[in-house]
Amino acid sequence: MLVMGEVHTVLLQNSGELPESDCEKILALLAGERVRLSRRPVAHAVSPETLTGVDCRLPSASRARVRGVGTVVTRCAVTGGRVAQASAYARVTRAGVDRRLPWSHYLAVPGTIEVLGKAREDDLAAGCVAELPAEVLDLGAICGLRLDAVQSAPLLDRRAPFRASRTRLRWVAGTGDPSIHLTVHDERLRTLRLSHPEGFTAGVVDLCEDLALHDWLLTALLLTVGRARRDGAAGLHVPKLDVAIDHLLHLWMPAARLPDALLPLWEALDRRAGLTRQWRSLVDRVRDQVAMNTLALLRTTADAGGEEND
Repeated sequence: MLVMGEVHTVLLQNSGELPESDCEKILALLAGERVRLSRRPVAHAVSPETLTGVDCRLPSASRARVRGVGTVVTRCAVTGGRVAQASAYARVTRAGVDRRLPWSHYLAVPGTIEVLGKAREDDLAAGCVAELPAEVLDLGAICGLRLDAVQSAPLLDRRAPFRASRTRLRWVAGTGDPSIHLTVHDERLRTLRLSHPEGFTAGVVDLCEDLALHDWLLTALLLTVGRARRDGAAGLHVPKLDVAIDHLLHLWMPAARLPDALLPLWEALDRRAGLTRQWRSLVDRVRDQVAMNTLALLRTTADAGGEEND
Protein backbone atom coordinates (compact mmCIF):
# COMPACT_ATOMS: atom_id res chain seq x y z
CA MET A 1 0.00 0.00 0.00
CA LEU A 2 1.17 3.47 -0.93
CA VAL A 3 0.38 6.65 1.00
CA MET A 4 0.88 10.11 -0.45
CA GLY A 5 0.55 13.40 1.37
CA GLU A 6 1.51 17.04 1.59
CA VAL A 7 2.10 19.46 4.47
CA HIS A 8 2.05 23.25 4.27
CA THR A 9 3.67 25.26 7.08
CA VAL A 10 3.49 29.01 7.66
CA LEU A 11 3.75 31.70 10.32
CA LEU A 12 0.36 32.38 11.91
CA GLN A 13 -0.86 35.84 10.89
CA ASN A 14 -0.97 37.27 14.39
CA SER A 15 1.26 39.74 16.22
CA GLY A 16 1.75 37.57 19.28
CA GLU A 17 1.48 33.99 20.44
CA LEU A 18 -2.14 32.90 20.12
CA PRO A 19 -3.68 31.64 23.40
CA GLU A 20 -4.83 28.04 23.62
CA SER A 21 -8.51 29.03 23.75
CA ASP A 22 -8.19 31.01 20.51
CA CYS A 23 -6.26 28.19 18.81
CA GLU A 24 -9.15 25.92 19.67
CA LYS A 25 -11.61 28.35 18.07
CA ILE A 26 -9.77 28.85 14.78
CA LEU A 27 -9.27 25.09 14.40
CA ALA A 28 -12.91 24.16 15.03
CA LEU A 29 -13.36 23.23 11.37
CA LEU A 30 -16.05 20.58 11.89
CA ALA A 31 -19.16 21.15 13.99
CA GLY A 32 -19.53 18.70 16.84
CA GLU A 33 -15.91 17.48 16.68
CA ARG A 34 -13.40 18.65 19.26
CA VAL A 35 -9.96 20.13 18.73
CA ARG A 36 -7.19 18.02 20.32
CA LEU A 37 -4.92 20.00 22.64
CA SER A 38 -1.61 19.16 24.28
CA ARG A 39 0.67 21.34 26.39
CA ARG A 40 3.83 19.22 26.77
CA PRO A 41 6.52 19.65 25.71
CA VAL A 42 5.16 22.54 23.60
CA ALA A 43 1.61 23.79 23.08
CA HIS A 44 0.01 21.96 20.15
CA ALA A 45 -3.57 22.08 18.84
CA VAL A 46 -4.94 19.82 16.07
CA SER A 47 -8.24 20.26 14.25
CA PRO A 48 -10.75 17.48 13.57
CA GLU A 49 -10.07 15.59 10.35
CA THR A 50 -12.16 16.50 7.31
CA LEU A 51 -12.67 14.59 4.05
CA THR A 52 -12.45 15.81 0.45
CA GLY A 53 -13.83 13.65 -2.34
CA VAL A 54 -11.64 13.24 -5.44
CA ASP A 55 -12.08 11.63 -8.85
CA CYS A 56 -9.07 12.46 -11.00
CA ARG A 57 -5.78 11.33 -12.48
CA LEU A 58 -3.05 10.32 -10.04
CA PRO A 59 0.56 11.50 -10.38
CA SER A 60 2.63 9.08 -12.44
CA ALA A 61 6.31 9.31 -13.34
CA SER A 62 5.59 7.66 -16.71
CA ARG A 63 2.69 10.09 -17.34
CA ALA A 64 0.31 7.13 -17.53
CA ARG A 65 -3.37 8.03 -17.23
CA VAL A 66 -4.16 6.47 -13.87
CA ARG A 67 -7.59 7.25 -12.49
CA GLY A 68 -8.21 7.35 -8.73
CA VAL A 69 -11.47 7.78 -6.84
CA GLY A 70 -11.88 8.22 -3.10
CA THR A 71 -11.36 10.68 -0.27
CA VAL A 72 -8.44 12.72 1.09
CA VAL A 73 -8.01 13.34 4.84
CA THR A 74 -7.11 16.89 5.86
CA ARG A 75 -6.30 18.45 9.23
CA CYS A 76 -4.78 21.69 10.50
CA ALA A 77 -2.57 22.37 13.51
CA VAL A 78 -1.06 25.26 15.43
CA THR A 79 2.20 24.81 17.36
CA GLY A 80 3.25 27.16 20.15
CA GLY A 81 0.48 29.56 19.18
CA ARG A 82 2.82 30.71 16.39
CA VAL A 83 3.13 28.23 13.51
CA ALA A 84 0.18 26.95 11.46
CA GLN A 85 0.11 23.79 9.36
CA ALA A 86 -2.31 22.05 7.02
CA SER A 87 -1.81 18.39 6.16
CA ALA A 88 -3.54 16.24 3.54
CA TYR A 89 -2.97 12.55 2.81
CA ALA A 90 -4.58 9.45 1.32
CA ARG A 91 -3.83 5.73 1.03
CA VAL A 92 -3.70 4.52 -2.55
CA THR A 93 -5.00 0.98 -3.12
CA ARG A 94 -6.16 -1.11 -6.06
CA ALA A 95 -9.94 -1.12 -6.55
CA GLY A 96 -11.82 -4.38 -6.14
CA VAL A 97 -13.73 -3.75 -9.35
CA ASP A 98 -12.65 -1.87 -12.45
CA ARG A 99 -15.45 0.70 -12.40
CA ARG A 100 -16.51 3.67 -10.35
CA LEU A 101 -18.78 2.88 -7.40
CA PRO A 102 -21.29 5.13 -5.56
CA TRP A 103 -19.80 7.71 -3.16
CA SER A 104 -21.19 5.78 -0.20
CA HIS A 105 -18.58 3.09 -0.92
CA TYR A 106 -15.68 5.54 -0.77
CA LEU A 107 -17.01 7.34 2.30
CA ALA A 108 -17.02 3.99 4.11
CA VAL A 109 -13.20 3.85 3.76
CA PRO A 110 -12.15 7.44 4.57
CA GLY A 111 -8.73 8.59 3.48
CA THR A 112 -8.47 5.96 0.73
CA ILE A 113 -8.16 6.46 -3.02
CA GLU A 114 -8.90 3.39 -5.15
CA VAL A 115 -7.06 3.01 -8.46
CA LEU A 116 -9.22 2.03 -11.42
CA GLY A 117 -7.21 0.03 -13.94
CA LYS A 118 -3.54 -0.88 -13.99
CA ALA A 119 -0.86 1.05 -12.12
CA ARG A 120 2.58 0.32 -10.70
CA GLU A 121 3.28 1.39 -7.13
CA ASP A 122 6.81 2.54 -7.93
CA ASP A 123 5.51 4.65 -10.84
CA LEU A 124 2.95 6.36 -8.62
CA ALA A 125 5.49 6.90 -5.83
CA ALA A 126 8.00 8.51 -8.21
CA GLY A 127 5.25 10.64 -9.74
CA CYS A 128 4.15 11.91 -6.33
CA VAL A 129 7.51 13.56 -5.61
CA ALA A 130 8.09 14.78 -9.18
CA GLU A 131 6.84 18.00 -10.74
CA LEU A 132 3.06 17.60 -10.95
CA PRO A 133 1.13 18.26 -14.17
CA ALA A 134 -1.86 20.55 -13.71
CA GLU A 135 -4.48 17.87 -14.32
CA VAL A 136 -3.46 15.35 -11.61
CA LEU A 137 -4.41 15.07 -7.94
CA ASP A 138 -3.14 18.19 -6.16
CA LEU A 139 -2.97 17.66 -2.42
CA GLY A 140 -1.25 21.02 -2.12
CA ALA A 141 -4.37 22.81 -3.36
CA ILE A 142 -6.43 21.06 -0.68
CA CYS A 143 -3.87 22.04 1.99
CA GLY A 144 -3.84 25.60 0.74
CA LEU A 145 -7.61 25.99 1.05
CA ARG A 146 -7.64 24.66 4.61
CA LEU A 147 -4.67 26.77 5.69
CA ASP A 148 -6.14 29.90 4.12
CA ALA A 149 -9.33 29.30 6.12
CA VAL A 150 -7.30 29.22 9.36
CA GLN A 151 -5.26 32.30 8.39
CA SER A 152 -8.42 34.29 7.63
CA ALA A 153 -9.99 33.64 11.06
CA PRO A 154 -11.38 36.88 12.57
CA LEU A 155 -9.46 36.25 15.81
CA LEU A 156 -6.14 36.92 14.06
CA ASP A 157 -4.96 40.54 13.87
CA ARG A 158 -2.98 40.06 10.58
CA ARG A 159 0.13 41.70 12.08
CA ALA A 160 2.75 39.00 11.90
CA PRO A 161 6.02 40.06 13.63
CA PHE A 162 8.21 39.07 10.67
CA ARG A 163 8.02 37.73 7.13
CA ALA A 164 8.45 34.02 6.45
CA SER A 165 7.56 32.01 3.36
CA ARG A 166 5.08 29.15 3.35
CA THR A 167 6.90 25.85 2.83
CA ARG A 168 5.50 22.69 1.24
CA LEU A 169 6.57 19.14 2.07
CA ARG A 170 5.26 16.60 -0.46
CA TRP A 171 5.73 13.03 0.78
CA VAL A 172 5.14 9.43 -0.18
CA ALA A 173 5.39 6.40 2.11
CA GLY A 174 5.44 2.67 1.42
CA THR A 175 6.04 -0.64 3.18
CA GLY A 176 9.56 -2.06 3.28
CA ASP A 177 12.93 -1.80 4.96
CA PRO A 178 13.30 1.43 6.96
CA SER A 179 14.48 4.26 4.74
CA ILE A 180 13.94 8.00 4.50
CA HIS A 181 15.20 10.56 1.98
CA LEU A 182 14.55 14.31 1.97
CA THR A 183 15.16 16.58 -1.02
CA VAL A 184 15.16 20.39 -0.72
CA HIS A 185 14.22 21.78 -4.14
CA ASP A 186 14.10 25.52 -3.35
CA GLU A 187 13.09 27.90 -0.54
CA ARG A 188 9.54 26.56 -0.54
CA LEU A 189 9.34 22.97 -1.83
CA ARG A 190 10.67 19.78 -0.23
CA THR A 191 9.92 16.17 -1.11
CA LEU A 192 10.22 13.14 1.15
CA ARG A 193 10.25 9.42 0.38
CA LEU A 194 10.11 6.92 3.21
CA SER A 195 9.38 3.27 3.84
CA HIS A 196 8.47 1.55 7.08
CA PRO A 197 8.20 -2.20 7.87
CA GLU A 198 4.86 -1.77 9.65
CA GLY A 199 3.32 0.03 6.69
CA PHE A 200 1.13 3.06 7.18
CA THR A 201 0.23 4.24 10.67
CA ALA A 202 -1.01 7.57 12.01
CA GLY A 203 2.54 8.08 13.29
CA VAL A 204 3.79 8.39 9.69
CA VAL A 205 1.64 11.50 9.23
CA ASP A 206 2.92 12.83 12.57
CA LEU A 207 6.50 12.27 11.38
CA CYS A 208 5.94 14.19 8.14
CA GLU A 209 4.22 17.07 9.95
CA ASP A 210 7.00 17.20 12.55
CA LEU A 211 9.68 17.26 9.86
CA ALA A 212 7.80 20.00 7.98
CA LEU A 213 7.52 22.07 11.16
CA HIS A 214 11.22 21.86 12.01
CA ASP A 215 12.32 22.40 8.42
CA TRP A 216 10.19 25.58 8.42
CA LEU A 217 11.71 26.75 11.73
CA LEU A 218 15.22 26.23 10.36
CA THR A 219 14.33 28.02 7.11
CA ALA A 220 12.76 30.95 9.00
CA LEU A 221 15.80 31.28 11.26
CA LEU A 222 18.16 31.19 8.27
CA LEU A 223 16.18 34.01 6.62
CA THR A 224 16.16 36.04 9.85
CA VAL A 225 19.91 35.71 10.28
CA GLY A 226 20.37 36.57 6.60
CA ARG A 227 18.37 39.79 6.99
CA ALA A 228 20.32 40.69 10.14
CA ARG A 229 23.61 40.15 8.28
CA ARG A 230 22.52 42.40 5.39
CA ASP A 231 21.41 45.19 7.74
CA GLY A 232 24.40 45.07 10.05
CA ALA A 233 27.38 47.32 9.33
CA ALA A 234 29.60 44.75 11.04
CA GLY A 235 28.37 41.36 12.19
CA LEU A 236 24.63 40.98 12.66
CA HIS A 237 22.03 43.71 13.19
CA VAL A 238 20.91 42.66 16.67
CA PRO A 239 17.40 44.24 16.67
CA LYS A 240 16.58 42.02 13.66
CA LEU A 241 17.34 38.98 15.82
CA ASP A 242 14.74 39.85 18.45
CA VAL A 243 12.00 38.10 16.48
CA ALA A 244 14.00 34.86 16.40
CA ILE A 245 14.55 34.95 20.15
CA ASP A 246 10.93 35.85 20.92
CA HIS A 247 9.09 33.66 18.42
CA LEU A 248 11.27 30.80 17.12
CA LEU A 249 13.99 29.46 19.39
CA HIS A 250 11.74 27.85 22.02
CA LEU A 251 9.76 25.86 19.42
CA TRP A 252 12.59 23.53 18.36
CA MET A 253 11.65 20.13 19.86
CA PRO A 254 12.03 17.53 17.11
CA ALA A 255 10.34 14.12 17.41
CA ALA A 256 8.65 15.14 20.67
CA ARG A 257 5.32 13.57 19.68
CA LEU A 258 6.50 10.63 17.57
CA PRO A 259 5.93 6.96 18.48
CA ASP A 260 9.06 5.04 19.44
CA ALA A 261 8.86 2.87 16.31
CA LEU A 262 9.44 5.89 14.06
CA LEU A 263 12.20 7.58 16.05
CA PRO A 264 14.99 5.72 14.14
CA LEU A 265 13.69 7.23 10.87
CA TRP A 266 13.88 10.77 12.23
CA GLU A 267 17.32 10.13 13.73
CA ALA A 268 18.63 8.70 10.44
CA LEU A 269 17.35 11.72 8.51
CA ASP A 270 18.73 14.17 11.06
CA ARG A 271 22.18 12.55 10.93
CA ARG A 272 22.34 12.87 7.13
CA ALA A 273 20.67 16.25 6.67
CA GLY A 274 22.22 17.82 9.79
CA LEU A 275 19.06 19.74 10.70
CA THR A 276 19.76 19.85 14.44
CA ARG A 277 23.46 20.63 13.94
CA GLN A 278 22.61 23.56 11.68
CA TRP A 279 19.93 24.80 14.09
CA ARG A 280 22.32 24.72 17.05
CA SER A 281 24.99 26.51 15.06
CA LEU A 282 22.56 29.29 14.12
CA VAL A 283 21.21 29.57 17.68
CA ASP A 284 24.77 29.84 19.04
CA ARG A 285 25.51 32.57 16.51
CA VAL A 286 22.39 34.52 17.48
CA ARG A 287 23.16 34.27 21.20
CA ASP A 288 26.85 35.12 20.73
CA GLN A 289 25.94 38.21 18.72
CA VAL A 290 23.44 39.34 21.36
CA ALA A 291 26.05 38.77 24.09
CA MET A 292 28.67 40.76 22.15
CA ASN A 293 26.21 43.58 21.61
CA THR A 294 25.36 43.61 25.34
CA LEU A 295 29.06 43.78 26.27
CA ALA A 296 29.58 46.63 23.81
CA LEU A 297 26.68 48.56 25.35
CA LEU A 298 28.05 47.96 28.87
CA ARG A 299 31.48 49.24 27.80
CA THR A 300 29.92 52.31 26.22
CA THR A 301 27.91 52.98 29.39
CA ALA A 302 30.97 52.46 31.60
CA ASP A 303 33.08 54.79 29.43
CA ALA A 304 30.37 57.47 29.50
CA GLY A 305 30.15 57.17 33.29
CA GLY A 306 33.92 57.51 33.60
CA GLU A 307 33.96 60.69 31.48
CA GLU A 308 31.23 62.25 33.65
CA ASN A 309 33.24 61.47 36.82
CA ASP A 310 36.30 63.10 35.31
